[in-house]
Amino acid sequence: MNVIPLTHADHTRGNKAGTLATLLRAGLPVPDGFVVTDPALDPAPIAEHLHRLRGRAVAVRSSGLTEDSATASHAGQLSTVLGARGLDEVLTALRHCATSPDTDRARGYRTHLNLDHETTAPVLVQELVEADHAGVLFTRDPRTGTDSTVINASWGLGESVVSGAVVPDEFVVSAETGAIHVTVGTKQTRLDLQEQGLRRTPVAEPDRNRRCVTPDQVRRLVTLGRRCADLLGGPQDLEWAIRDDRIWLLQARPITTPGTSAATTGPADAPPLITGVPSSPGRASGPARLLHSVDDFARLQRGDILVCRTTDPAWTPLFRLAAAVVTETGGILSHASIVAREFGIPAIVGAGTAMTRLSDDTPITVDGTVGTVTRGHRR
Repeated sequence: MNVIPLTHADHTRGNKAGTLATLLRAGLPVPDGFVVTDPALDPAPIAEHLHRLRGRAVAVRSSGLTEDSATASHAGQLSTVLGARGLDEVLTALRHCATSPDTDRARGYRTHLNLDHETTAPVLVQELVEADHAGVLFTRDPRTGTDSTVINASWGLGESVVSGAVVPDEFVVSAETGAIHVTVGTKQTRLDLQEQGLRRTPVAEPDRNRRCVTPDQVRRLVTLGRRCADLLGGPQDLEWAIRDDRIWLLQARPITTPGTSAATTGPADAPPLITGVPSSPGRASGPARLLHSVDDFARLQRGDILVCRTTDPAWTPLFRLAAAVVTETGGILSHASIVAREFGIPAIVGAGTAMTRLSDDTPITVDGTVGTVTRGHRR
């Protein structure tokens, strides 16, 4: 069948849909939905399945056969459309997501990781959880390799966390003691579904530096994460959302193995120019290259250090040229951090003064293990 309920899906409908179906059948809180393998079919079956969903809007996401695998996350490389409403918008989103594996960005990502190519993908349609707060959870800490749970969270939809648009709150929960270490981020904006569609707005001043997830919610997220890891047979990268204190699981995939990063040989012997969140290990030196928008992409040369305000998936091709990446916003579980680890290049995110403290062509060294940028070249 070309359209099936999510509960009936398996991994022949793509890893994203197959994994979420496994969790849904196990009784975990996954939003209802359906999977489309041929977006060109008569819309009557799609309209029927869409009518069955209860939300006022849906999330439409690719579910590629090589996406969300143990070796390659494809984090941010294939398309997602949030907030589609009505049959016409959903059909347009289906076609966009189905063909996203054949974009230059996605092909370049797979080529860099020596993956097989696919030109189309099944597409998953789910009720959109209009989150009060949301984010990402890793059941294993990518910095230490321990089974501590790491949670990144922000206000509104989780796109703010995965895209690196904010510096999120970070919660690290010890697997041995259950102790929670909290680092409160600067959550300056939020994305929400409003009557006119998706809208990004400023976060109220008192909430920017206030933790957005309660201790009880952290504990419940950790419990869900461990249950997912047990069900799926290994450490998991989860996207989650909370609405009216109810937790929903939006995605589950294996935590990909980091690539081989540049070795760190001893401590840097100069005070750091800036510090941020260490997000991909290793040390690399090169000239700083400050990019403000996609119009600046041609200025980056192989071996430069990419310095920018934030990155979205359109910036990923630059990761194949850059020796390291430094961003002013984002967290360790953002798409940019995940791809940097897969590509084996050092990365620092959440370095809020990077664009003002650094200048073009300045020789710098990025240490993605400790989260520092120092002047000059180091071994």
